[in-house]
Amino acid sequence: MTFSIYEGQEPSQVIFQFKVNPPAVTFELSGETDDIIKIDSSGLLYYDRALDRETRAIHNLQIAALDAQGAIVEGPVPITIEVKDINDNRPMFSQAKYEGSVRQNSRPGALELDPAKNPSYSLVVSVKDMGGESENSFSDTASVDITVKENIWKAPDSVEVTENSTNPHPVKVTQVQWNEPGAHYSLVDKETLPRFPFSIDQEGDIYVTQPLDREEKDSYVFYAVAKDEYGKPLSYPLQIHVKVKDINDNPPSCPSAVTVFEVQENEALGSSIGIFTAYDLDEKNTINSILKYKIVEQTPKIPMDGLFLVEEYEGKVQLARQSLKKQDAPQYNLTVEVSDKDFKTLCAVEINVIDINDQIPIFEKSDYGNLTVPEDTAVGSNILTIQATDADEPFTGSSKILYRIIQGDKEERLGIDTDLHTNAGYVIIKKPLDFETAAISKIVVHAENPEPLVSGVTYNASSFATFTLFVTDVNEVPLFSQHVFQAEVAEDVAVGTKVGNVTARDPEGLDIRYSLRGDTRGWLKIDPITGEIFNVAPLDREKESVYHVQVVATEAGGSSLSSTSFFHLTLKDVNDNAPRLARDYTGLFLCYPLSTPGSVVFEATDDDQQPFRGFHFTFALGSESLQNDWEVSKINGTFARLSTKHTDFEEKVYKIPICINDGGRPPLEGTVDLPVTFCTCVEERCFRPAGRQDGMPTVGMAVGILLTIFIVIGIILAVVFIRFKNNKGNDNVENAQASEVKPLRS
Repeated sequence: MTFSIYEGQEPSQVIFQFKVNPPAVTFELSGETDDIIKIDSSGLLYYDRALDRETRAIHNLQIAALDAQGAIVEGPVPITIEVKDINDNRPMFSQAKYEGSVRQNSRPGALELDPAKNPSYSLVVSVKDMGGESENSFSDTASVDITVKENIWKAPDSVEVTENSTNPHPVKVTQVQWNEPGAHYSLVDKETLPRFPFSIDQEGDIYVTQPLDREEKDSYVFYAVAKDEYGKPLSYPLQIHVKVKDINDNPPSCPSAVTVFEVQENEALGSSIGIFTAYDLDEKNTINSILKYKIVEQTPKIPMDGLFLVEEYEGKVQLARQSLKKQDAPQYNLTVEVSDKDFKTLCAVEINVIDINDQIPIFEKSDYGNLTVPEDTAVGSNILTIQATDADEPFTGSSKILYRIIQGDKEERLGIDTDLHTNAGYVIIKKPLDFETAAISKIVVHAENPEPLVSGVTYNASSFATFTLFVTDVNEVPLFSQHVFQAEVAEDVAVGTKVGNVTARDPEGLDIRYSLRGDTRGWLKIDPITGEIFNVAPLDREKESVYHVQVVATEAGGSSLSSTSFFHLTLKDVNDNAPRLARDYTGLFLCYPLSTPGSVVFEATDDDQQPFRGFHFTFALGSESLQNDWEVSKINGTFARLSTKHTDFEEKVYKIPICINDGGRPPLEGTVDLPVTFCTCVEERCFRPAGRQDGMPTVGMAVGILLTIFIVIGIILAVVFIRFKNNKGNDNVENAQASEVKPLRS
């Protein structure tokens, strides 16, 4: 048997009353009684001093029944007494005063500590048990003195290391230091380089282990880490930045093996031929990478030497002494010296003299005759090849020919591409041809160069050619003027109202007949001749806010080709629906009998389009005779409250007529019956007998059946229990307080 007792309770409390039958006359208690728990001769188990859970949380006891000679008749029976805890001990600090220290900035994200401003802090720390949330909780305090020490774990300044150093390596470049001795230092590469030329010793000294090359990498960023003897980081890593200082160890480089420029003959003196730009791998914008240019040789020296000059620092190559002529020399080769403060490099420059545009393109024939093409010829088709020639230097801007149609193609249905090798012109179709708008076209083509002609030379008739384009007719489908036709009408327009129209034309001028497709609601009809659309039935925005149908245009006769478009009819809302209840409210009830006036809340809605600011209904009782018993009050635009004015109601269903007005234009009002049931409530739920149905019991019948079953089960259990009691005889001990019999054995 197990008993639970709170510690600290008043003494002389009875725990249990044990009973025995003869020949037992007294009891004996043994075990962890602590001389507190006792039993008298009548079997009364009690304690005479308050129990203390901190002294003993569980008392394990044994009780035996003795006869007059002290012999054990029954037992011993084990008894367990659990002492339950109460808050009777205050929390206590192990010391009245504590001392400690913290390093400056040793806690990232915490308040910045500065020993220069506040070298120490004195704190009072309080502790409460029970989470400090009870008035019966206990507390204790202690003082804490904290000294702020300077943090010497700081990132060093950026380091500069001269490249290609010849000093013996490794070379110390900087140092880090943890706040306390015994730290283990290491470096972590931020960029995962193929080779990492830095190391750190256990004094925190950082070394570069080999010569660096600025042209290979101009700076390094890595981290210094301090760990304890167990490999755990002591603080955040420090970022180390090393910049590689440049020396002039790279000569200037030519931009390419040969740099080629072109210059037209007859260019004016001082004209720029091009800019020659060399490069230097040393650091930009320093004296190590500033370059100077000078021409040291010209080949050939015809008609004279020194025909060119180069700007000393910019590298611009210019004509220096006279204009060039291709017949003198078609090409010049220059040697340009490029130098920095320590090195010189010779570079090759080639200058080609190109012909000027003094020849016009000439067509091989001026008239290419008649060209017949069906109007459905695919876009991109090549329908004609034309040819002009130019006597200027081949493959230059002066000899390249561009063909342009200047007459006969206002719609720009044609285009002409030039063959870059032969200068042939390919006439292609850019847009669909149309027999109905342009059956015959007289096309005039102009051949011209992208480079302007030199002064005094102009294009003449030789640069123009013509051809006549005949487009033959092909039967085409009707064409709608729009892909989608849209209209908008009020939903209450009279039947027979014109709601829209569509238009289409046949490219061949044939008559067109219109029809509708997809008129699923049978609302519309279309005039087959004019394309006007009418409604033949009432429209309803609540069923279709935008009504979509297809319009078919078919050729009248001939091949009966057809095409389709879409007609979208938007219906504007009118106030043609009275307000109604938002849902079925058959479940509203009030508990009978009413102790105070009650109320129910209901919601209204409207099938018409909701206004921008929502519905704003008004509510009223539908009968004046109900005003002494009920009242309706508005909560907001859609919710209202129906309240009783007294408590004298019968236990039945009341159907209360409610008038709801939408305030529209015109305003519409609907009267609805709101059923409210007064019924007996069980656990705040309405208890109502179910309606009688064949084969289905009512709730009352079901309750009766369940009660009968429980009574029969109770009788059976009682009989079994009485038999069991008679068989046991004297093996039970009666509880004096609870008048229940319990066995004196576990």
